[in-house]
Amino acid sequence: MAFVKDMLRMWAHSWKRFISIAMITLLGVAVLTGIYAGCRDAFRSTDRFFDAQGLHDVQVLSTAGLSNGDIAALRKVNGVAKVQAERSQEVTFDLDGRKSATMQEIGTDGIDQPYLQEGRMPKKAGEIAVTRKFIRDSGKRIGSRLTVTPESASSDTFDTNDTNGADGTNETNGTDEAPSFPTKLTIVGVVLDPQNLSNPDGYSAMTSFRSTATTDYTFFAPSDGVTGTLCTSATLLVKGAAAESTFDESYENTVKQVTDRIDGTVKTDRQKARRQELLDAGNRKIADARAEADKKFADAQSQIDANRQQFNQQVDQIVSMQAGAAAAGAAANGANAGAAAAAGATTPQLDETTRETMRETIIAASPELTQAKQQLDQAQSQLNEQKASTEQTLKTKENELKTSIPQVRWYVQDRQSLGGFSALKSDLDSIQSLGNAFPIVFLLVAVMMSLTAMARMVEEDRSLIGTYVGLGYGRLAVASRYLLFALLACLIGGGLGLIAGFLGIPAFLLVVLQGMYVMPGLRLEYDWLYGSLGIALFVVGVLAATIYACVQEMRQTPASLLRPKAPRAGSRILLERIRPVWNRIGFLGKVTARNIFRFKSRLIMTVGGVAGCTALIVCGLAINDTVADLGIKQYRDIYQYDLMVVSDDSDASAMRTKVASDGRVTSSLDVRIESGDLAISGGGDGDSGKAGSSGSESIQLVAVPEKHLSDLGEMVTLQPVSSGMLGTSGVGKTGSLKLDDDGVIVAQSAASALGVKAGSKVRLTNGDGVRATAKVSAVNRNLIGSDVYVSETYYAKLFDSKDAKNTKNSKSSEDSEALTWNAMLAKLSGSDTSQTDYAESLEEDSSVMKAVSCAHMADSFKFDLMGAVVALIVALAGGLALVVLFTLANTNVSERVREMATLKVLGFFDREVHHYVNREMMILTVMGVILGLPLGRLVGGMLTMALNMPSLYFEVEVKPLSYVIAAVATMAFALLVQLFVNPVLDRIDPISSLKSVE
Repeated sequence: MAFVKDMLRMWAHSWKRFISIAMITLLGVAVLTGIYAGCRDAFRSTDRFFDAQGLHDVQVLSTAGLSNGDIAALRKVNGVAKVQAERSQEVTFDLDGRKSATMQEIGTDGIDQPYLQEGRMPKKAGEIAVTRKFIRDSGKRIGSRLTVTPESASSDTFDTNDTNGADGTNETNGTDEAPSFPTKLTIVGVVLDPQNLSNPDGYSAMTSFRSTATTDYTFFAPSDGVTGTLCTSATLLVKGAAAESTFDESYENTVKQVTDRIDGTVKTDRQKARRQELLDAGNRKIADARAEADKKFADAQSQIDANRQQFNQQVDQIVSMQAGAAAAGAAANGANAGAAAAAGATTPQLDETTRETMRETIIAASPELTQAKQQLDQAQSQLNEQKASTEQTLKTKENELKTSIPQVRWYVQDRQSLGGFSALKSDLDSIQSLGNAFPIVFLLVAVMMSLTAMARMVEEDRSLIGTYVGLGYGRLAVASRYLLFALLACLIGGGLGLIAGFLGIPAFLLVVLQGMYVMPGLRLEYDWLYGSLGIALFVVGVLAATIYACVQEMRQTPASLLRPKAPRAGSRILLERIRPVWNRIGFLGKVTARNIFRFKSRLIMTVGGVAGCTALIVCGLAINDTVADLGIKQYRDIYQYDLMVVSDDSDASAMRTKVASDGRVTSSLDVRIESGDLAISGGGDGDSGKAGSSGSESIQLVAVPEKHLSDLGEMVTLQPVSSGMLGTSGVGKTGSLKLDDDGVIVAQSAASALGVKAGSKVRLTNGDGVRATAKVSAVNRNLIGSDVYVSETYYAKLFDSKDAKNTKNSKSSEDSEALTWNAMLAKLSGSDTSQTDYAESLEEDSSVMKAVSCAHMADSFKFDLMGAVVALIVALAGGLALVVLFTLANTNVSERVREMATLKVLGFFDREVHHYVNREMMILTVMGVILGLPLGRLVGGMLTMALNMPSLYFEVEVKPLSYVIAAVATMAFALLVQLFVNPVLDRIDPISSLKSVE
């Protein structure tokens, strides 16, 4: 019992050490579990929401729409649990200018169901549910009415009268028509689209650099009132996918098995079958047109023949009358009157030649008959010409049919293709990567501080340990006094750390996340396994340090422990050997120098602890500086153009005319821009048609006209880069990179994510889904987005059938056409504000699909979530620095109580004692800061490389002000600690402190 009482008394006396170890453990466990828990809570709540709303696992799109046969074929794929055919239509309406929306049919199979936030779901024709973004932008509310205008069908989507049976076989008993929705609409509900969780009311609503929407809004309508049987897409649920977390690799593998099956056989077969259906439909149209024309021509010919017969009968009557009259006259001149009478009663028989001669004579003599004959001949001639022309037209249509209907292409996409999903996943993954890295530094600092504190604690009880061992207590029992002390401090600190880690930090992160995304059903959850392992990690580290300190002392005999520890032998420090400097240092300065450098363990622990804390602060500020400068570097330095305008191929000429007529452009470059995919060559099926799969990146493919390759450098800063170490990269001279016909130039952001470098072989997918293997001629400095530049000649070489590696989807050589330059890069006159306003005005023009102002992008680029996490990390690092400095200062004072008492006996005032002790701590702090600043830059480089987000490259940047802030903050913490240490120095009693320990 006395042993226990003494142990508790010793614990109470060492309460400062207890608090120090507990606080360090609290911070470490909080960092270890907090960021992880926040991301995990967001992942789980989002996964539950996706499962509840039936967010599709796979989506299949087709350039020719999907028929009943396509849907039936997808249902037969092994691993597909459910298939939902979806119909949609793009519409426009007036809302402070021309706006577009997608009318989306609400599926009846439970896939991609919108989440009701207000009002009710639409049930009958003309009712719609809209998103909160539309309500905010339009000012409308539930009950408001809206009239929309359907847009014409896309040029690559066919509306043909092709027919299919329910089993997918070609039949002639049905008609596939493009979907059509009601145009007079009434808003009855406000919903959340599960495919896009972006918060329109949040502070990140202007973060548009990752927006992938093709229309401004989405309207949800019931099946009632929707006509047309042709589907615009098919959404699939995969068996077993709902049981996996949508953000885990196991989910991706489950879905990939199904997409591979679709890509393997179904896709190719149905592409061919669908094209054949279109060809058959076209041939049927031609055949029907020929039959209809033949019927019309036959009717016309019958009418002409009837008119000609009537005309001939009329002429023949006249011929007969004239022939009879002539015969009667001849008989009247004869002698026999009876014979004449008999002759007059009989029509004379004329030969055909004579009769035809008489016809011509009669017709020529009668203007009416001549005109009638001419009309009949003219009608017959026109009919013959029409028949010949129609037949020639139909034959031409038959010959052109195969070339006019391009190859049908399927696009098989998973959830990664959804802009809202991929943005949320990349944000959370980046934050989680920081949460996995920072606790390592906290753990190292905790072990160092625990070793320092516990070593001093054991050393203070040196004689007591000798007494207990001499009385027969086992070394393990004696060591348990300190092990239990450290364990209890870790458990209490770890318990408080779990509260902060699973409640405080996640609550903070989720508040920030909810400002960016809408996540219904979000709740905080505790992970027993991870929390227990988090505490156990710090317990093991601290206990290991405590065991080491105990072993160092207890390996001595009791007799040695009962005697005071021999003072450290005097020795010279390096500075003493530099006589010119040493001789000019005062007495107290020499004492300070000796104290700093003779006690190397104290030096290492103090400098190392301060350096670690400073490095954490610098690292956090480095990430903040790097993210803050991304927009400026990309849109001010790399992109030299001020405006990018994109249009449909059919509107390209009108778009260029519009921009040129405005008179704002000082110089421009016409290019072709397509959305494509970049993958490591050989990294998958060359015809998968799926972007965002493992080992691939979504890109913006920019084709440049052959005659203007040299002009690209005036619009985009071309600088070759090479991989560097620890977040650095070697950047070549501006203008030293040229685009040629030997390869493509890949953006640094995509190259870094895929490990691509100059000379690598990559698999490129263009906007038509055609894939080919290309050579990377260079990697260009690029931070935001993934641009791939290719010359017109090399583009044709890659995607022409003679050269493309994958010929299944490539165009035939007869089908190859010159590229349509559907985009323009332009430099503008005027201020940034006027350039932004001009880009907004261009988007209202019908010929412009998208207009982007670089000035606007540079000003509006934000990464709010990263900034919030960086602020959290800097705050925790500052707290750690305060605890470390407090622990080291108290340890330093406890080791030197007799020395401080001696100084007081010698006549030092309290302020002089303060200065004597604090000067050493400040010098050690300065040394730690000097070491921590470059160390923070080093760690920051490694962490920014670890982020590695899609379409973003973090070019590490640390501003001088960040170094100053980190140094000043650490020094401020050191000064704050002095306020706590000085009273301890004042309370030192010289008499009791100088008593002999013998």
